[in-house]
Amino acid sequence: MKIYADRYPVFLRQLLTDLLVVVWVFAAIRFARWLHDLVRQLAVPGEKLEGAGAGLADNLAEAGGKVGRVPLVGDELTGPFERAAGAARAVAEAGRDQQELVGQLALALSLAALVFPLGLVLFGWLPLRVRWMRRAASARALAAGPAGRDLLALRALTNQPLRKLTRVNPDVAEAWRRGDDATVDALAALELRRLGLRHSR
Repeated sequence: MKIYADRYPVFLRQLLTDLLVVVWVFAAIRFARWLHDLVRQLAVPGEKLEGAGAGLADNLAEAGGKVGRVPLVGDELTGPFERAAGAARAVAEAGRDQQELVGQLALALSLAALVFPLGLVLFGWLPLRVRWMRRAASARALAAGPAGRDLLALRALTNQPLRKLTRVNPDVAEAWRRGDDATVDALAALELRRLGLRHSR
């Protein structure tokens, strides 16, 4: 007995769902990256502040060094330059802190943006997909032998709508009890088709 995926509605729904999940995850990751880059732009003022503060501190320190070489009053004149250079370094440090804060915020927001969409995939779609794969694997194993074919036919009798059962045979239960091969095969095919599979003997 050969088992293979066929173009039944269940199989097509599974395929379409899988494709939608891939698109969903891709879109979520792209959005998170876009959000991260957008928030990171808030660090630009901090970068400029750090650059300006560091440059000003270096210039003031250099000027203070030159003033310090003036005879007699050099030591007194360097004090204001040193204090101004210290203030400029504090400004540069504030710029660095702002950049770190923005970086942490960008990372936190991008991760938060991924929690919901990836949570839906991991806790919603994935368990259903794994359960379907297990059912399909069990159906393949059952369909490999005559006893399994009978069991699939019995499952079809209990699970399939009456309109489908009567299409197989107007007296489908009696035909199944008699072990009519055509009826059993048709019922097994119905159950496999419910999982998006098809069998042929």
